[in-house]
Amino acid sequence: MSEAGGGRGCGSSVPQRAPWSLVAATAAFCLVSATSVWTAGAAPMSREERQKLGNQVLEMFDHAYGNYMEHAYPADELMPLTCRGRVRGQEPSRGDVDDALGKFSLTLIDSLDTLVVLNKTKEFEDAVRKVLRDVNLDNDVVVSVFETNIRVLGGLLGGHSLAIMLKEKGEYMQWYNDELLQMAKQLGYKLLPAFNTTSGLPYPRINLKFGIRKPEARTGTETDTCTACAGTLILEFAALSRFTGATIFEEYARKALDFLWEKRQRSSNLVGVTINIHTGDWVRKDSGVGAGIDSYYEYLLKAYVLLGDDSFLERFNTHYDAIMRYISQPPLLLDVHIHKPMLNARTWMDALLAFFPGLQVLKGDIRPAIETHEMLYQVIKKHNFLPEAFTTDFRVHWAQHPLRPEFAESTYFLYKATGDPYYLEVGKTLIENLNKYARVPCGFAAMKDVRTGSHEDRMDSFFLAEMFKYLYLLFADKEDIIFDIEDYIFTTEAHLLPLWLSTTNQSISKKNTTSEYTELDDSNFDWTCPNTQILFPNDPLYAQSIREPLKNVVDKSCPRGIIRVEESFRSGAKPPLRARDFMATNPEHLEILKKMGVSLIHLKDGRVQLVQHAIQAASSIDAEDGLRFMQEMIELSSQQQKEQQLPPRAVQIVSHPFFGRVVLTAGPAQFGLDLSKHKETRGFVASSKPYNGCSELTNPEAVMGKIALIQRGQCMFAEKARNIQNAGAIGGIVIDDNEGSSSDTAPLFQMAGDGKDTDDIKIPMLFLFSKEGSIILDAIREYEEVEVLLSDKAKDRDPEMENEEQPSSENDSQSAEQITSSSQEVDLVDQESPEESSLNSQPESLSLADMDNAASVSPSEQISNPMENHETTSLDGECTDLDNQLQEQSETEEDSNPNVSWGKKVQPIDSILADWNEDIEAFEMMEKDEL
Repeated sequence: MSEAGGGRGCGSSVPQRAPWSLVAATAAFCLVSATSVWTAGAAPMSREERQKLGNQVLEMFDHAYGNYMEHAYPADELMPLTCRGRVRGQEPSRGDVDDALGKFSLTLIDSLDTLVVLNKTKEFEDAVRKVLRDVNLDNDVVVSVFETNIRVLGGLLGGHSLAIMLKEKGEYMQWYNDELLQMAKQLGYKLLPAFNTTSGLPYPRINLKFGIRKPEARTGTETDTCTACAGTLILEFAALSRFTGATIFEEYARKALDFLWEKRQRSSNLVGVTINIHTGDWVRKDSGVGAGIDSYYEYLLKAYVLLGDDSFLERFNTHYDAIMRYISQPPLLLDVHIHKPMLNARTWMDALLAFFPGLQVLKGDIRPAIETHEMLYQVIKKHNFLPEAFTTDFRVHWAQHPLRPEFAESTYFLYKATGDPYYLEVGKTLIENLNKYARVPCGFAAMKDVRTGSHEDRMDSFFLAEMFKYLYLLFADKEDIIFDIEDYIFTTEAHLLPLWLSTTNQSISKKNTTSEYTELDDSNFDWTCPNTQILFPNDPLYAQSIREPLKNVVDKSCPRGIIRVEESFRSGAKPPLRARDFMATNPEHLEILKKMGVSLIHLKDGRVQLVQHAIQAASSIDAEDGLRFMQEMIELSSQQQKEQQLPPRAVQIVSHPFFGRVVLTAGPAQFGLDLSKHKETRGFVASSKPYNGCSELTNPEAVMGKIALIQRGQCMFAEKARNIQNAGAIGGIVIDDNEGSSSDTAPLFQMAGDGKDTDDIKIPMLFLFSKEGSIILDAIREYEEVEVLLSDKAKDRDPEMENEEQPSSENDSQSAEQITSSSQEVDLVDQESPEESSLNSQPESLSLADMDNAASVSPSEQISNPMENHETTSLDGECTDLDNQLQEQSETEEDSNPNVSWGKKVQPIDSILADWNEDIEAFEMMEKDEL
């Protein structure tokens, strides 16, 4: 055990720094004794199987890293579907996502220390030489300060840390003379101009060549940044200062952290998501542990571990107490308002919060870590991957999954803390899903939609930096790693920094600013380096007993604020009415609305309007329920439009050499065979003649019994469908005639009929954009016989066919991207500033009306929201699937204005509710939220 600064003994109620530094690496010292407790109560995985899984991780890394080096290097990232590098400016812009790319071979730098962890020391030495020879940090490109810090600066420092370790061992890197550290120092100085603000918070972006504000810099006009963006610098910047002796880096990072701490909401001790870098005002006042805030909390605890400054631990404990008091609703972690922490800010969670159970392990709070991790695992088992966002009843909110590693990180820490072989099985599931659903010939492709299994032409650098590192360490024994990983701490990008930095170049003034803002009692230090007898009270099945009630939480229950519901049942009261359950014809529901201060008004035009006056609610709790109900109605409207208007379909290439690995998401048709209700259609493809399909086909023998390919244009979609159907085709794929069109830049749409009766069309019809369609056409030119599967969701690959797969050429590895559903946004704008001192507050209102195809809606406009598609949830905790309820509820509500639209009506209410404007504003901004 290495203690950089010494410890004070395990089980004490005072802060413990050194033991937790080891926990940050592999959960040593305080929690390591738990391993013996656990193995007594669960069947351990054999060493042979763990070695087999570890070797499988090595092979997977080789597949990803090798294809990056072969097809993408020196580009920043690999595009695994098209087998080429992603070069910024040469591909369609993806918005803020591209701010991580700086033309500095991002994936190579991000992977440096992973190579050493995976015992690939020769490859590491070669990679370092390539970085020193090829990478240029002086490019005229605007990059994210946050991403560049954690990926590039962190990657260089992690590489340097392990390079000097290998050099000391005497076999590798004998030529190394701190070259990576000099590059890191150069990059550090390039990032420093971003801190030129009155607050000390950095600008979110900087030009690597020209800095900030210069005309040629094309940046420096931003006013806002996220809390994590400003608060996730201290580890890398402090390490750079400790390595080089240049204190300026640590000073700037500390100043930013000090400012964020000072600006926390004093009554709740929470921080918001977005802050003004000049004034320090909170721009987004919702607070959680996911996107926008996550690594701020992580770095407070880890800064204490690495630097030995007790003020960082005090701040973390203060925030953690607030998180567990307000945000944690086991097993859920729901965002709240910083000024109204008892009020949830949204009804969904994002995937980035999956890191939090791992952080709770470092904190020593094991029970909630087990609960949240198990809930996340159940979501993964349902969707194969963790969706980018999912609702409190575990439906998909955002369907993407960019191969994020946070869940694997928490799995690793929980295993190291408990020794429970259950977490080895979880890791095995992650490996199987990655190989089964994300692996493509040129690497691993992000999931564009976890529901359909379609891919995105994207393999982020963090996938190699983190995922393989945590998975390998999960299955590795200590002797499998060539160095003692307990001597290091992980950054948020899983880069390794040595713990001995805590005693090196300590020239930074450690002013304890924490006590200036808050008084801390001893309870803030509970669970710091805890006694394992408290964590595992003489029960080898302790963790299993925590997980067991959550086994069916996704499939067989519909949690609705679990704690609140349980309390309601214990008191004999019914749980709050949820928007998805509401029926305008149910007298009991109308009575509940009245109690919540919500009035139902029948308008002369047949519409039904809901208006909330919180002052009319029976109690403050009922008023809170009413506000939540109105917000759920708004979210339900937006979500159902997305789901109902644009159901995704899949075109899957199943013939050699693809074997189902290539999945294209296609637009559906409003006519023909509905693939969501009937069995999929499988067949070989053939081009029709004429290619536009607008007249009788001249090659019926070619398309007979096959799926016809036809080009968009010159006639109606339905006419094309009739012509290929008459020629004997069993299905049709319409390919866009707009050359270069892609799902990256164009929204998905449905093919409409021709205004006539289309019941005569019996075959399925799907639409592909030009870029996706060209993949099928290229495959035909290469292999002649190409078989595809048309379905509502990608199917599992055929293992027998896959076993017959031969080594493929570069052309064999072409894949495709999914067409993303176009989202329609509910854009509600408060008519009264939350900062005004007015005692007036506007009530929430909505009306039930029919308006189709509303693309963007203001407060006075209407949004289609068919109530017949609401999911019905019984009050006994059991829930019925949405599909099973459609017909029943539509019949009930068909005569009661089944569509919903929202409006706002300004009316004064009691002065005590004036600050509800702030809550409403946060709800509205939530709809615009982007990960």
